[in-house]
Amino acid sequence: MPQVVTCLLEHDGKILLLKRSNLVGTYRGLWGGVAGYVEELEDPYDTAVKEIRQEAGIGLDALELVRKGEPIEFSDTYDGRRYDWIVYPFLFHIGSKELVRVDWEHEEYRWVSPSELKKFDTVPGLDEVVAQLLGAGDII
Repeated sequence: MPQVVTCLLEHDGKILLLKRSNLVGTYRGLWGGVAGYVEELEDPYDTAVKEIRQEAGIGLDALELVRKGEPIEFSDTYDGRRYDWIVYPFLFHIGSKELVRVDWEHEEYRWVSPSELKKFDTVPGLDEVVAQLLGAGDII
């Protein structure tokens, strides 16, 4: 079962949503967080930091880990193929929105309030990641 990370980046109570480009393998045109496959023998936290650097241009020195969620397992069908995922959720705080520089995997990005998430066509499971990471009593 493929293991992936999904990272939410937070700044001033808003989270970063990235629109997946037509150049990626799955979920083209859908909105999500920073995400990527966990390589064999790689710790999910290390994957999270690597993907944030690659996809959003933000280095470890500008990140503060707020919460690491429990792994989420779910199944989905995309483009006629079934996928069974294990998702490792992470929430990071960044000090400046101006640091974001998206790569080829995304065609645009937006900072949104978590309550606005339902207005976007998102990747499967993102709502569960957000609910777990931004639970009751959080700073956001």
